[in-house]
Amino acid sequence: MSESLWWQKVLPGKRKPACQTAAFGALLLAPLACALAQVAPHRQATIVIPHSSQISPADLGLRAHTNVRFIVPNGVSPTEAPPFTGYGYETPASFACLYKLVRPIPGCNPNQTTLDSSGGSQTIAIVDAYDDPNAASDLAAFSEQFGLPVAKFSVVYASGSAPPVDPTGGWELEESLDIEYAHAMAPNAKLYLVEANSNYNSDLFPAVLVASSLVECGSTKTCPKNSKGSGEVSISWGGEEFDGENSLDSFFTSPNVVYFAAAGDSAGVIYPCASPNVVCAGGTSTARNQNTGNFIAEIAWSDAGGGISFYEPIPRYQATNPAVAYQLSGYRGVPDISADANPNTGAWVLDDFPYETADGYEAGWFIVGGTSLATPLTAAIFNATGSFGSSSSAELSKIYAPFNQSSFRDITYGACGFYSGTFSNDGWDLCTGFGSPDGLNFY
Repeated sequence: MSESLWWQKVLPGKRKPACQTAAFGALLLAPLACALAQVAPHRQATIVIPHSSQISPADLGLRAHTNVRFIVPNGVSPTEAPPFTGYGYETPASFACLYKLVRPIPGCNPNQTTLDSSGGSQTIAIVDAYDDPNAASDLAAFSEQFGLPVAKFSVVYASGSAPPVDPTGGWELEESLDIEYAHAMAPNAKLYLVEANSNYNSDLFPAVLVASSLVECGSTKTCPKNSKGSGEVSISWGGEEFDGENSLDSFFTSPNVVYFAAAGDSAGVIYPCASPNVVCAGGTSTARNQNTGNFIAEIAWSDAGGGISFYEPIPRYQATNPAVAYQLSGYRGVPDISADANPNTGAWVLDDFPYETADGYEAGWFIVGGTSLATPLTAAIFNATGSFGSSSSAELSKIYAPFNQSSFRDITYGACGFYSGTFSNDGWDLCTGFGSPDGLNFY
């Protein structure tokens, strides 16, 4: 269906935007008026780092944090299906356009793009802490808003019974983000949300095993012989590196499962992103024209995590790529790839679980970023393009193969790291890895 016939797909009860209903006598002026009104009025907004994303020295090696930041949209929220001049921030369709899950249109404008990804198969499992009682209803409403199919979605309690909620609402926002954008990029994949009892590593890492079993076997029970299930496990949380983290690398080795983890939202390296058995997702900014909303360029996000691990030796897939290995001094470097993470260029997320603020509670539509966004995006993009490696290492070996670099948008502008002393360059770098997915045409 062409972009010009978007109104044939509008959900019941949604109205046509004013730019599409200009009177005949004003048709000559309408294109100019519409062009000047693509983005909602700009208002100063505060970026919130929730309690769940704040780093505490007492958590080292014991507990993980989310990697999410958000903006409460000052009175602006999605009220109809795209195209709608009030979006401004990323939508499922604008991401599908940017990362070439659909045939891209010029500008990949979130106010104008209507074509969602139609890909996805097998399984994606999201691992998070605490219970989000509104997960299924929020995902259903999000899907309706953006014209996505009904999700094949299930919540699984890692311990067998429902975890407590996070009373601050931070982990619930994380869960809404994760499931909504995993579904948006790979709407035909089976989607699980695996909820751990808490953000202690002693709860989260066993939950990873439950997720792996769901991907590999379709159940939490022992896999049948010759099971052929495959897919991705998405992990948007992490913690500072610690001595002995290598002993946990075995949690990410289930056959036919590829693991994706967030690089973090501050300078340096976190775990499990640093594991050689994980595809580490870093962060970018999707720079857009502030008047029209059209895409200009993808650049490094200055707050994204990345660097050289203190504890993980360089894996073979990095050691055998000379252009990468010379930067790493014998240790694992991250990220491997990246996607949008800057909350100033963030994505619309629906979360009806109240988030606690100093002035009360917020719920509903948020603009969300952080490498917690980049992680489900990249996991689901790989799923949608039919990439199902026999392991994370096998997938990473394909990513690092020199002849496959055309599958990524090389990010060559921006800085990151401590003192902003690391720069994006041609090819792989410590800010954005190889860059963002660009159709993944080698799969």
